[in-house]
Amino acid sequence: MSDPRVVSLAPSATATVTALGAAEILVGVTNHCDLSEDAGATHGMDSPAALGGWLNPDLDRVADLDPDAVLTSDGLQSDLADDCRERGFAVRHREPATLDEVVATFAARGADVGRSEAGDRLAAEARERLDRIAGAVVDRPRPIVYCEEWSDPPMAAGNWVPDAVRAAGGRYPFVDPGERSREVDLAAVERATPDHVVVHVCGHGDRIDPATVEERDWAVDAPVHVIDDSLLNQPSPALIDGVERLARLFHPEIETYS
Repeated sequence: MSDPRVVSLAPSATATVTALGAAEILVGVTNHCDLSEDAGATHGMDSPAALGGWLNPDLDRVADLDPDAVLTSDGLQSDLADDCRERGFAVRHREPATLDEVVATFAARGADVGRSEAGDRLAAEARERLDRIAGAVVDRPRPIVYCEEWSDPPMAAGNWVPDAVRAAGGRYPFVDPGERSREVDLAAVERATPDHVVVHVCGHGDRIDPATVEERDWAVDAPVHVIDDSLLNQPSPALIDGVERLARLFHPEIETYS
């Protein structure tokens, strides 16, 4: 059986397919998808077609690619997924809201692209990594953490981020797991007296000056950590890297999880 022709319209789906070792089946991706040669996605093969933004891709070009599957993700792509279905595309839409659901999506994506065994392995490896982190932080004090996904206006991160903070050995009193990110009153952040502030502004990577948060007119005396937004905002294997990164920030005395 020949490999499927897959179009990924979501950066998280592209990252997951790449982590499955199946980047060669991607015939089209968005301009926001990372297909660096370091990830092995473009080495020795033709680059997938660039199809535009992840919320407004060129669906005529998608049709020209004659895909066997079109991958979408997140509630913000629900309408796009419907548009793709109306055009007759075989859409595989995944919308995880918690850390457990993100990990389950790794296996689901494997099934979506004909790589079920690789998907199952990727999910199992992610759970093993999370178990090692849990064992490393289980008896340690849990600092209070504020995670900011957007800064104008300030928004406390939701979805799987509360789970990620707790998995890394922290406490997150701002949004419940699975709830959407929401605008936050800075006075409420002050009252929570966070021990750490994590800034991961959507779409900005790690290109944020921490001084923009450190010098705010607020009574928060906590270190500000700027990390690449893909480590927390993207429901892909990068999120597991993000949990490990948070654990090292909250518990620097921990050197390894193996």
